[in-house]
Amino acid sequence: MEDDVFKQFREHSVAEFFKKNRQMLGFSGKVRSLTMIVHEFVTNGLDACEEAGILPEISVQVEELGKDHYKVTISDNGPGIPKSHLGKALGQMLAGTKFHRYIQQRGQQGIGAAACTMFSYITTGQSTKAITSHGGKKLTAIISMDFKKNKPIIEVTEETDTEEHGLTVISEYKDVRYERSNYGIFEYLRRTALANPHCTISLIEPNNEKTVFPRSVEINPKKAYEIKPHPLGIKPHDLLEFAKHSVENKRISSFLQNTFARVSAAKVEDLKSMLPEIDFNKRPDKMSWEDAEAIVGAIENVKWIAPSTDSLVPIGREQVEASFRNIFNPEVLVITQRSPKVYRGGIPFSVEVGIAYGGGVAAANKRGEVMRFANKVPLLFDAGGCAITETIKTIDWKRYNIRNFDEEPIAVLVNVVSVHVPYTSAGKQALSSEEDLMAEIKFAVMEASRGIQRFISGRKKANEIATKKKVVSRYIEQLSNDLASLTQRKPERIAKELREIVEEKYVDTKKESIKPPEKPKANEDESNESGEPDVNEGETNE
Repeated sequence: MEDDVFKQFREHSVAEFFKKNRQMLGFSGKVRSLTMIVHEFVTNGLDACEEAGILPEISVQVEELGKDHYKVTISDNGPGIPKSHLGKALGQMLAGTKFHRYIQQRGQQGIGAAACTMFSYITTGQSTKAITSHGGKKLTAIISMDFKKNKPIIEVTEETDTEEHGLTVISEYKDVRYERSNYGIFEYLRRTALANPHCTISLIEPNNEKTVFPRSVEINPKKAYEIKPHPLGIKPHDLLEFAKHSVENKRISSFLQNTFARVSAAKVEDLKSMLPEIDFNKRPDKMSWEDAEAIVGAIENVKWIAPSTDSLVPIGREQVEASFRNIFNPEVLVITQRSPKVYRGGIPFSVEVGIAYGGGVAAANKRGEVMRFANKVPLLFDAGGCAITETIKTIDWKRYNIRNFDEEPIAVLVNVVSVHVPYTSAGKQALSSEEDLMAEIKFAVMEASRGIQRFISGRKKANEIATKKKVVSRYIEQLSNDLASLTQRKPERIAKELREIVEEKYVDTKKESIKPPEKPKANEDESNESGEPDVNEGETNE
């Protein structure tokens, strides 16, 4: 009987797994699926342009071929993909430049583009066409996927010389639908433009209507750079995997210093004193599981400097303001950016928040809108299970003169940047409820909300003054005539003097200019002698 059961034993590739479970990649609804396709290629294009130091220009065209059947063409002006990597980049799951690196990027897994190739093939039977211009060569290729082996199938149909650079991907999809809704491509690109003001994005919709979101900043953000993993958060298996591939290091002591951030010779000596039974001079690949467990345990008891946080690249205060003014032109705008922190012991992250109120927000009929971003990428879906949404729900908005958040003309932008964003799934549309992350989001929203509170209070006071002034002014003419009859003075003269008294009493208050909240001062015990925050010590509450 057991032999009969194991006759069905099979091996399956990651491509086969996701083919059967495409909803895990975000392909779980007609409108959502089409938006996810655009999302994957646009984020890849932005990452490629920024790494190459090119101001991004992204174009998206969606053509309707039939009922729930569309052709999508997405182009960028990035460096393109070399011929040797084109097939793997667009036709092999978990192949790319992102999954293995500790660097802030929009993509993290090396799945997205290949997932789109897969989705195109399983819904239409058509391969994906790619045109890449890289290194003076322009290639046109047809790409599909061998699901059994998780390998790309590529056929180069044309190769010519060129001075251009960039990538164009053309593919067809069924079981998808284009809509202008809060979950559609238009809204996704609008929010992408909001968080990436250095990018020009154009969209041609199925009705041939063209929309351009022009760049409002003529310079790329500073380039993110790769950092080493921090020792805190490392588990025994991780340590052994790093050690196994550390061929250039001959001793455990040098391996620790060269592989992890903030591990100095002095820190290694601390570990040695705590673990006299371990030989730190032996080769890293000779490390046992017991050794790894002991080292990880000792690491947790050492006082560490936090990982480098200048590798994080937020949108930036000026850029957020330029984007909001360009798209919404609100009556008041408050932006705050928290200083970087770490979660899970050793992963750096930072939170920035922009709150726009009134003006163009009201004109656009936006009410209580929450715009979630991670590494400058819009998160349109799975809002209910996202740490950003959960945190904003805990805010007592009445405290900030916002009686009903869902009915007020207010738009809240929250952007979380990190070298490793804790998404809840491979679809990358919601953040997991990390305690440290949620605390920082809450503090950032509260800081920005105080600016909105000051504005609303000032406007309310100005309205009260204007109302009183209007009421009193109604009686000036009658009072001036009565006083004139008693004093034998000209009523016009008396009326003028009364108006001057009213103007002096009820001075018109100008709109209060909202200044960005000052950065909270760190407590002295939060920093060590080097000025870096200490990972092992808790944060003080606001």
